[in-house]
Amino acid sequence: MREPPGRPPPIRTDDSNAFANNTMRVRLPAIIDQTIAANGDYPASIKERLSQLRGEIAAGGRIHGLPDASSPDASDWAGALRRQREILNAEPTWHNVEWFFAETYAYRCLIDAVRWSESGRDPFLPVKREELNSERLWALLDHATEPTDSAAEALRRLVAFDLWANRIDLSYAASMERGTRIDEDDLLVDERAELLAYLAESAGDSRQFYGDGTIYLVADNTGSELALDLALSDCLLRHVTERVVICLKAHPTFVSDATPADVWMMLAEMRARGGSAAALAQRLRAYWASERLRFLPQLYWNSSRFLWDLPWSLRNRLNIARLVIIKGDANYRRALGDCLWPAHTPFSQVMDYLDAPVLCLRTLKSDPVVGLPSAETAARLERIDPDWRVNGKRGLIQFKAQTSKSQQVAVAG
Repeated sequence: MREPPGRPPPIRTDDSNAFANNTMRVRLPAIIDQTIAANGDYPASIKERLSQLRGEIAAGGRIHGLPDASSPDASDWAGALRRQREILNAEPTWHNVEWFFAETYAYRCLIDAVRWSESGRDPFLPVKREELNSERLWALLDHATEPTDSAAEALRRLVAFDLWANRIDLSYAASMERGTRIDEDDLLVDERAELLAYLAESAGDSRQFYGDGTIYLVADNTGSELALDLALSDCLLRHVTERVVICLKAHPTFVSDATPADVWMMLAEMRARGGSAAALAQRLRAYWASERLRFLPQLYWNSSRFLWDLPWSLRNRLNIARLVIIKGDANYRRALGDCLWPAHTPFSQVMDYLDAPVLCLRTLKSDPVVGLPSAETAARLERIDPDWRVNGKRGLIQFKAQTSKSQQVAVAG
């Protein structure tokens, strides 16, 4: 795959982008402070390592390589750091590099500081547990899975619920506080009709897509969003496809991003709740046992690589999928190259490097955005809400059909 033609340069952590710069100077150091406070029984050595990392990030200190060169991802991170050095022609610091690299690497350094590879202890588990025990999560799941008149209506509702659950992001209070209270103009793009039409058209004709019709869902947050991801997967498995694969982070990151441990914790909590949640968990466990539902953790999703730089095995899987669902803000940044495209650049134009149909469900918590109806849309939003790109209020449901190249090969096959 090649990056989209005409891609602008990625956002940087210097003062050229206020939100990225604030993330490194203020938000990430605060998250490290919260991690120390939430894990009071950490030994002094781990607290000291976390405090040192916090100070270096806040002050814009030099970025160092990982201390353990034998870790599975060490060479990839060494290469990423080397690329930043080549781009800068200077030593990388936390306040002068590409933001996507800085943010993903900061969480990798945090995981190293807490010695997660040795203990398996999730430093963010206390805050994850707090959200998992909230009544808001379970009320949302009950509401989202209420019976509907048709499979199409159930899917249409669950896609919307899964989008707005992306607001519940434990690393970003401004978005989380909004919850799932939706104003009339919060949904900036709604392409569910195109999605449903594609799924209906491809249901009985394997020439419309490659492979075995698998749907891949690239997960974002655990908690409320993961619960809705699982509910959406259940709906897809009942009415649309024989197989769903949920792509997960290989280790904890971005505070609330979902790992396999989070999935199994969620299923256990669903079963313990009883009622419709327990019934959902039972179906999901049965899908997993029969291999209709798979959980696929990979270090790639923790990396700083953009989506067109997929490892070949994952690239081959996604390119022949019936549908790829990309969840959340960080994955959206990964898909777009974390840069400032003109906001009305067609979504399908930017995502053309991926052969499979793509559905993006994302609430806006950073500056990159494409696919708005017109240039005037962005201008109007700037006038009424200068923080519309970053405050988590607005959402996007964007769909790209299969590329013409894929359709031609599929039909020829």
